[in-house]
Amino acid sequence: MFVRFARLAGALAAGLFAVGAAAQQPKQFTAADYAHSEKFLGPTLNPLVYHSVERPTWLEDGRFWYRDVSAEGTQFVVVNPAAGVKGPAFDHAKLAVGLAEATGKPVNAHKLAITGLELADGDKTVTVTVARSRYKCDLSGAGTCVAVKGGAPAAPGVGRGGRPEAVTSPDKSKAAFIRNWNLWIRDVATGNETQLTTDGVENYGYATDNAGWTHSNRAILAWSADSKKIATFQQDQRKTGEMYLVPVVVGHPKLQVLKYPLTGDENVTMIERVIIDVDSRKVLRLKAPPDQHRSTLCDDVACGEGWPDTQWSGDGKTLAFVSTSRDHKQEWFKIADATTGDVREVMSETVATFYESGNGRVNWKYLPESNELLWFSERDNWGQLYLYDLTSGKLKSQVTHGDGNVTEVLRVDQKTRTLWFVGVGKEQGRDPYYRQFYKIGLDGKGLTLLSPENADHTITLSQDGKYFVDAHSTPEAPGAAVVRAAADGKVVLPVATTDISKLAAAGWVPDVPFTVKGRDGSTDLYGMLWKPATFDAAKKYPIINYVYPGPQTGSCGNRSFAATRGDRQALAELGFIVVCIDGMGTPGRTKKFHEAYFGDLGDNTIPDQVAGMQQLAAKYPWIDLQQAGIWGHSGGGNATAAAMFHYPDFFKVGIAESGNHDNRVYEDDWAEKWSGLVVKNADGTSNYDSQANQNYAKNLKGRLLLMHGTMDDNVPPNETLLLVDALIKANKDFDLIMIPNVPHGYGVAGPYVMRRRWDYFVRYLQGGEPPKEYQMKPQAPNPEAAGTED
Repeated sequence: MFVRFARLAGALAAGLFAVGAAAQQPKQFTAADYAHSEKFLGPTLNPLVYHSVERPTWLEDGRFWYRDVSAEGTQFVVVNPAAGVKGPAFDHAKLAVGLAEATGKPVNAHKLAITGLELADGDKTVTVTVARSRYKCDLSGAGTCVAVKGGAPAAPGVGRGGRPEAVTSPDKSKAAFIRNWNLWIRDVATGNETQLTTDGVENYGYATDNAGWTHSNRAILAWSADSKKIATFQQDQRKTGEMYLVPVVVGHPKLQVLKYPLTGDENVTMIERVIIDVDSRKVLRLKAPPDQHRSTLCDDVACGEGWPDTQWSGDGKTLAFVSTSRDHKQEWFKIADATTGDVREVMSETVATFYESGNGRVNWKYLPESNELLWFSERDNWGQLYLYDLTSGKLKSQVTHGDGNVTEVLRVDQKTRTLWFVGVGKEQGRDPYYRQFYKIGLDGKGLTLLSPENADHTITLSQDGKYFVDAHSTPEAPGAAVVRAAADGKVVLPVATTDISKLAAAGWVPDVPFTVKGRDGSTDLYGMLWKPATFDAAKKYPIINYVYPGPQTGSCGNRSFAATRGDRQALAELGFIVVCIDGMGTPGRTKKFHEAYFGDLGDNTIPDQVAGMQQLAAKYPWIDLQQAGIWGHSGGGNATAAAMFHYPDFFKVGIAESGNHDNRVYEDDWAEKWSGLVVKNADGTSNYDSQANQNYAKNLKGRLLLMHGTMDDNVPPNETLLLVDALIKANKDFDLIMIPNVPHGYGVAGPYVMRRRWDYFVRYLQGGEPPKEYQMKPQAPNPEAAGTED
């Protein structure tokens, strides 16, 4: 009996051991699983969105054109709001034949790669920009196209990000560009070139956009309205420190040397302002000391397109500009005489933390016709507009009031004393990040909402200010585009309704917006959530937080419709809940909200990320908070490592891509704005110690993957290697991928990085086994790789 019992017990134990062993076997993910997830990436889903109106371009005659994509291909459409009609911009088949003959290459009429369009002679003559060449096509007959001498107006080149290196004059007759540290102009019609400056030398050149993470040949300047004068600067980097990058090659590598001022450096890049008379080639130096290489809004002297912190009067006799202190706490508005170079300070503003001239765009406007300055300030905790007298420099009145921010001033009509602006947070009961369009009198009266739908609105105003294209949508649903009258917002003409029927048929899953409370338990935070298409509420899913802490932007981006947002949904398809949360310290809300962690960049909004994830898990039992992961790129890479070190028991897995882990070795402008100037104490400590991730590496408990490109000229690879050194000294296990010869955005290595990211979360957060060395398809550039500055 005892023997039989022993045998039974042994068999039972063996059976239980086998069951236990089976239970411990990781789930094997297959190539088919990854291929399924790939179907939720941009290259597959974006082409399934039809009839969305993106980047409409207004013509001088009051019409606009846009690119319409359908199942049949691409068509270029011209809309005439005044006449209430729209139609094809030209005969696509005839133009394709003409371009094919002119280029000697086959051209598909349904896939015309046109980036610029000009119409003339009753639309019988069409001039198009294809790549970096222009072709003038006569469509009245057979459709003959000839190359335009001189090429595209933006020639002679296109810089990083597709931005033109040359700047075309208002009359489109000239293009200014940099050559050998000097400024030149090029006659667009003939191609003839003229040198405007002669004393530019290496690291002391004209109009250069090279400082820290930005180094390109893009010319930074402002043309006068009559195309006769150019405002620019001579940029002094002769004492600016350098950064070094070494490519991976067989043989002797060529050292890449960059001018790269660091936070706390004694000598940083400065600019000396000048005005150039184009015809006489006379250079007039303004009678003012050199300015910091700063913008009133972002971490580059040229913020966005052009040079918005420098504005000409309509008659070209005066030039207005704003000088910014090194720490961004003080601004000085000044006016220069374009004939004598005399400079007069009109007014200034000083703040305790950081000044910004807008929520996304530089919003001050020089109004010499009425002797006024329209000034943006957050002095009442919201981004408002104020009117100043140019003679006395005294405040006349406040234009906008109440809750919500002005984000972009699109037009000021000084004759009717009316302005039009985009704003957020002004409509109660709506997502505070939804952009809306308004008009208001300069006397602060008559505020009118011109975009009534409860949605995010992308506004494109006509050159004459009579009409605007309003494309509106939400994260969950596409919308429509209409033309409205700028006077009252009434619909003049429907343009298009976005069609996502094929997108939905492909299994697309909409984003899920949500609201949680911040670290203080009272402040509303907004985010988005992604679930697998095969979501089962009875299951438990690990949660992954995609983070970008700002402070110049947030994790989630705008609230307009998008078929994909990076690889959020694709990652969710592997069995995860993916979230993003715009935490305190990011823009778009109140000034107090934005400066929540000023002076403590180590905060990284992580307390808000944790609080939000906890609330989501309490609300949704299908979220497994015991399996929490986090990842981010650039500033998000910094935040990911900080999360793993400061909340080691909460986050189990982190992936930090190209992180600026210690901003004392990042470019000077960014951190000095958000954390103030470096203050060193007698004991060797400083006010920047708390943000240095290497100081906390010893706290690591979970799995951490670090990645960085070895030729990253934005966030140098030294940033990640500092952290590697600290982890080694702390005897911590971690994983590292250094990607040879790629910049901040990874380029062709992007698919590999994405696959390794998926593998890491599958293996260590889900306990699964990914398919071995799955080969991902090429992807578009990673939107998360835009960098700390974007």
